[in-house]
Amino acid sequence: MNATQTGLLAGLILGLAASQGFTAFLVTLAVGIIGLVAGRVLDGELDLGELFGKGRDK
Repeated sequence: MNATQTGLLAGLILGLAASQGFTAFLVTLAVGIIGLVAGRVLDGELDLGELFGKGRDK
């Protein structure tokens, strides 16, 4: 299991701690996406500098 999968799983588990209903679904989705992004950064598959305009070219 790589860091992307671990981050996504951790985010989804943390999101399940919310109450029931549509709000819980949105919280779980948001925390899962945050975990996925964190995992991709740790795996080196996503460079946040490129997303925010601070590429390696400068």
